[in-house]
Amino acid sequence: QVQLVESGGGSAQPGGSLRISCRMSGGPTTGVTMAWYRQPPGKQRDVVGTIFPNGLTNSVNDVKGRFTISRSDDENEIYLDMTELKIEDTATYYCAAQVRSQLYWGQGTRVTVSA
Repeated sequence: QVQLVESGGGSAQPGGSLRISCRMSGGPTTGVTMAWYRQPPGKQRDVVGTIFPNGLTNSVNDVKGRFTISRSDDENEIYLDMTELKIEDTATYYCAAQVRSQLYWGQGTRVTVSA
């Protein structure tokens, strides 16, 4: 059973930084595409960025240059380093992993950006 557990998050001021992590267990050790999504209060969940099995990443324009996706050497943990945070980055952030054509989700971690 694939499980994803996010950690980190919390509160920050505009312009600040935070890191969130997501560890996957129960899945294959390589070849998994993983991604970060976020859902602001009252809005839909949208992708933030993706890290592919070959290590390449992409991210949406809203966070380009501010957020960085990376992963651990064992490829079972991914990170989202968020810098230059804006109030509109406030959301619940979810980790997702595609394993054998099935999409798994973490429970989410809250990020609040306020002055």
